[in-house]
Amino acid sequence: MNKYKHINQEQRIKIEALLNVGVKVSKIAEQLAVNRSTIYRELKRNRGKRAGYKAHLAHQFAQERKERFRCRRRLTQPVKAMIRDKLQAYWSPEQIWGYCKSKGIDMVSVPVIYAYIAQEKQEGGTLYKYLRFAYKPYRRKYGKNKSGKQIITDKLFIDQRPLEALHKTQMGHWEVDTIVGKNHQGKVLTITERASYFTLLAPIGKNAAADVKKHLINRLASYPYALRSITADNGTEFARHKQISQKLHIPFYFTHPYSAWEKPIVENINGLIRQFLPKKTTDLRNISRETLQLIEIMLNNRPRKSLNWKTPLQVFMSNFVNHFVALDT
Repeated sequence: MNKYKHINQEQRIKIEALLNVGVKVSKIAEQLAVNRSTIYRELKRNRGKRAGYKAHLAHQFAQERKERFRCRRRLTQPVKAMIRDKLQAYWSPEQIWGYCKSKGIDMVSVPVIYAYIAQEKQEGGTLYKYLRFAYKPYRRKYGKNKSGKQIITDKLFIDQRPLEALHKTQMGHWEVDTIVGKNHQGKVLTITERASYFTLLAPIGKNAAADVKKHLINRLASYPYALRSITADNGTEFARHKQISQKLHIPFYFTHPYSAWEKPIVENINGLIRQFLPKKTTDLRNISRETLQLIEIMLNNRPRKSLNWKTPLQVFMSNFVNHFVALDT
C-alpha cells in the first residue's frame, strides 16, 4: 500500500481534468501513483461547495492550511515581545495579527496568540487582563447530546470560504449570530454584511432553529444581488443550514469551535447592540419588531471610521447602484 503523500499543484490540475471527464477516484490514484485515500482526503478538504473541485482553489486552500500550521512553529521571543507590547496597548489579537501582516512583520496566527495568552496566564501572567472580553479558555462544547440537543451535521468550515470574503473585497458575504437576554430569556438574530457592516435583526422564539431559518431566508432574499455566503458559529440554532443554503443558493460556512474571532464583524455589531439591549436588564422574549427595526436604522445610519465615515447603509446600497449600472452598460 502506498504511503500518504501531499498533493502538489501539478497533481491537482490532473485531478481536476480527470474528474471532469468522469474518471473514478481509484483510477485517478493509479495515474498519480498515490493511495486512493489520498485523493479522497484531497477532495474532502479542498473541494468547493458551489464550484466543485477546482485545482487553483484547492491549491489555495492547501497553502493557507499549511501556512497556519507553519505559524504555530514561529512563536519566537521577538514575536512574544511584539504580542506583549501590543496587548498592553489594548490591541486585540486580531489587530496584532492584521497590523503585522500589513507591515510584513513575522507574526503567528490569531489562535496561536490566544493560546500564548492562555499559557502565560497558567504561568501566573497577566496578559489576559488586556483582552477586551474576560478570557474564558473553555466553553460548553457544541453538539453535546446528553440534553437531547441536536448535533449539526454536514458542516462546511470557514477554511473553504473565498478570500474575497476574508479580505472584504466583495459585497455579499454575511455573518450571523444571536444575542440572549436577561437570564437567557429570549434571543435576537443578528445578520451583518462583512464589507459594509449593514445589519438586519430579527426576534427568535422557542423554536430557535426554525426561526433562524425563516428569518435568514426572508430577510436576505430581499437582497439577491448581495448574496454570496453566510458564516455562523456552531450554535444549534443554525442546525438547518443546509435548507438555508439551498433556498438562498449560497454556501453556509461554520467557524471552528471556540473561535468567535473568526466572525469579528457580527461580534462587533453585537457589542454595539448591547448599548440598546443590555444583557443584564433586557428580557428579549417579547421584544417587538418595531424596536428591532429602530435599532437597525440607528446602526445602519451611523458613519463609521472604517468606512471612511460613510454609513453602512450608504456602502451597502452602492452595491445595488453598481450592479444596475453594470447591467445598463
